This record gives sequence, C-alpha cells and structure tokens, in this order.
Amino acid sequence: MKKKLGLVYGGKSAEHEVSLSTARAVTQAVNFDAYEVMPIYISSEGEWRTGTPITKPAETIEELRFESNGGSEPDSIAQFLQLDRKPDVILPLLHGTNGEDGTVQGLFEVMNIPYAGNGVLASSAGMDKVVMKQLFAQVGLAQVPYIHFIRSEWEKDEARLLDAAEQTLEYPVFVKPANLGSSVGISKADTREALKQAIAFALKFDRKIIIEQGVTAREVEMGVLGNDEPACSVPGEIKPVAAFYDYEAKYQDGNTELVIPAHVPDDVATHMKDMAYRAFKVLDCAGLVRADFFVTENDEVLINEVNTMPGFTPTSMFPLLWQHTGVSYPELIGKLIELALARHAEKQQIQYTMD
Repeated sequence: MKKKLGLVYGGKSAEHEVSLSTARAVTQAVNFDAYEVMPIYISSEGEWRTGTPITKPAETIEELRFESNGGSEPDSIAQFLQLDRKPDVILPLLHGTNGEDGTVQGLFEVMNIPYAGNGVLASSAGMDKVVMKQLFAQVGLAQVPYIHFIRSEWEKDEARLLDAAEQTLEYPVFVKPANLGSSVGISKADTREALKQAIAFALKFDRKIIIEQGVTAREVEMGVLGNDEPACSVPGEIKPVAAFYDYEAKYQDGNTELVIPAHVPDDVATHMKDMAYRAFKVLDCAGLVRADFFVTENDEVLINEVNTMPGFTPTSMFPLLWQHTGVSYPELIGKLIELALARHAEKQQIQYTMD
C-alpha cells in the first residue's frame, strides 16, 4: 500500500520561488509507485492550500500553485492535518523564514507527523546566523570574525555601530540578514558609505544583521546525511563569476562553476568532514545539512555556515555532492523519507507521563 507523502512548499518567504523550483524537481524524481504524493502549497501570503494528489512529474512550477486552479483551503491548518488524507510523512521543501526556521517543524511536532529534515532546534539555530556562529564557537570551530546588531540599535546609534565594524573588521566585509538563506539580501562593502547602504539593504529582509570579515579563500561545501550517525559527501567547490556567490549566481545567471569533487588535499577534506560532523552535532541536526567552508591559500579551513534545508534541485550543490558520492537524486529523496520515519519512530519511545 502506498504511503501518503505530503510535499510542503512555497511559503511566506523571500525564497518562495526557490521552494517552488525545488518542489517541481522532487515531483520529477519521486517514486510514484511507492507514494501517493499530496501537494501542500503555502502561498506567499501564508495561506495553506491543497490540490489533488500528484500522479506525474510537474512540467512547470505554475502547476503547483493553487490560488485559482481548484485548490481548497481548510478552515485551519490543524483541521487539514487531521483529515483522512493526513500524510504518513511530510517532505518540507521550504526555504527561508516561515518554513526552514523551525516554525513549520514545530507544527508537525505538535501534530505528531513524521517529517524529513531537521527539527525545531536545529532549524531555528541554523537559520539564525548569529546563534549558529555562537554555537560553533562553543565547540571550537574556526570561523571569520563578525559583529551583529538589530534594527533598533542601528536606528538609535548608527555611527557607533559603523565605528565598531571598522574597528573590529577590515574592508571588504559582507553584510547579511541573520535569518535568511539563498544569499538573499547579502552585499559586499569596501567603504563606509557602501557599508551603510548594505546595512540598509539587509535590514529590509530581517531585524537582525551580521557583518562578517571578508576573506580571500575558496568556497568549498560538503553534504551531511543521516540522523545519529551521519555520513559526509565528497567536497565541492563553488567558482562564481560574480564577486561572490549571490542569489543571481545561485539561481539565475548560470555562470557559476561547480567543481565536484573539489581539488583539496586529503587532510583538508578529512578536516572538513570532522568540522561538518561537529557542526551537525552541536546544532542537533537530523536528515540533511550542507556545510559551507572557506579554504584559504594556506589550506586553513573556516566554517562559514550550515544550511538545514539546502537547495534541492538536481542541479543544486547538495544533490550533486551526493550524486558524486554514489547516491542518485531519487535515492536521496528516498533516504530522507526513511530517515524521517526512523527518527519519528524513535521519538515515540519518549514517555510523557510519570507512570
């Protein structure tokens, strides 16, 4: 008997379109003989809408939007999740806020529905770049210097914060929203005026921002897959034509070169695997993570961040890393579902009474 697989995608996020692309890619690889695929679309306004089960690969992302093509909206999310069509397992394909940050994961936990990927803590800590870096520091992971602040602090005393940035860091620096992915809202700044503009831009996307020291280094990434005993993929290097790997480089211009496996010494690759594993553990991750590193010309390894719901189309780095490690895209989807069911089964052993 087929399992009911819920695909949750879209979302009230700046990465709404990225999520739709991911969902389309998954429909083109999922095993329809094993799963009844239930589309669960969250509009950019945050409305949950469902459609009829998907029985074949989606040719366009427009097929997956349900505002005006016969989709239905339940009276509440809870009502939807208690229907007879309640999924046996959910594959969250949400990127960014209101989906990758632990909010939706919390809902699935409360409703006791198995779901793939990271839980509430790992998702929220991994989304907040400041919290993530503070946890990395606790386990001694090397990283670039940074400062951070919130919007109200900037509005109150921007001159002091600019001075603090220039005293702590050297140009160039990178300014990022603390709680967003896919390189949305990120700018490189080489002067004080450019820094002010970059901060104003980043604050459009989040109330908290982080300013990081720029570093001359290669950008190398590694995939992590598993629950309690995760495995690491081969490393892969990003070589963008742009000044840095921004949103356009990731999803639009098509000029970024991905070198898989990356040409790094064996001891560097081993060190990266150890750091990726430690990052996975300190955030209490599950399912999947993409760990991003800087590798300097002296082969020093600095961890940049982890992504708890990385880009997941067949041409995204995470699936490509595993493809070169021996796990195909369809197999990767199946493994994530198996990991979700295994983790959920383990949670059922937890006792909630004193009897």
